[in-house]
Amino acid sequence: MRLTPLWRTAAALLALKIMAASAATETVNLAWSPTPLMLMPQVEIAMAKGYFSDAGIKVQRINFPSGREAFEALLGGQVDVATLTEFPAITGALRQQPFGIVADVARYRGTRVISSAKYTPLRTVSDLAGMKIGTPLGTNTDYYLSQLLAAAKVSAERVNVAPVDLIPALIRGDIQAIVPFAGVENVARKALGEDYRELKSESYQSHFLLAASQTVLNDKPAVVNGLLTALLRADADLKRDPAGAMTLVTQSMHGTLPQSALETM
Repeated sequence: MRLTPLWRTAAALLALKIMAASAATETVNLAWSPTPLMLMPQVEIAMAKGYFSDAGIKVQRINFPSGREAFEALLGGQVDVATLTEFPAITGALRQQPFGIVADVARYRGTRVISSAKYTPLRTVSDLAGMKIGTPLGTNTDYYLSQLLAAAKVSAERVNVAPVDLIPALIRGDIQAIVPFAGVENVARKALGEDYRELKSESYQSHFLLAASQTVLNDKPAVVNGLLTALLRADADLKRDPAGAMTLVTQSMHGTLPQSALETM
């Protein structure tokens, strides 16, 4: 059958609609961990305001305890993109593992060592000598701790503790200090009360990144473009109204996170 010009036009329009519908249903599995998203809120803002949908992608979030586990899921092909800090990414790059950094979304200074007056006054790094210090090994907090101890020539035991278990383990006395992810200090301060002690250093800057699998980078450029478009819109909202954006993030995350994750913020 030969198509008339009118039918050709109609067929072309139909094809465009099918392509648009297909793009709108493109699902992207995102590995993320709650704490970093409080410091890179653009992701949550884009979710809450529908910016990802506007860009033609449906983001499905999968929760992981830390960026290290999120990165492992990315390398294993379980997810398409992941939020993480620079330490797992650098480790992966040195091992020549297949992934790419889509965006350096946020940066942070102020990682803390936290302890209790029952164990140490924690005035200097030397006060950590001989202690068991809990942190999720293989993360940027682990790297920060190792560099802090090495620079001060202090010997202490680094103990692998999951993020949600750090404060309970400190209170029980299983460990004598912790290096948690950013944002946990408020929870620790409340839990420890007058015994709360911290050692803060701004010498180390954390980078909060969005990484993508090699498959996405090679075969789905529209997905990468959609992610960046949505995040840039969210970033503009954040700059225009920081307080309003963060209120939106907090409300949205309380609706999506399990209580155990919220208690660590």
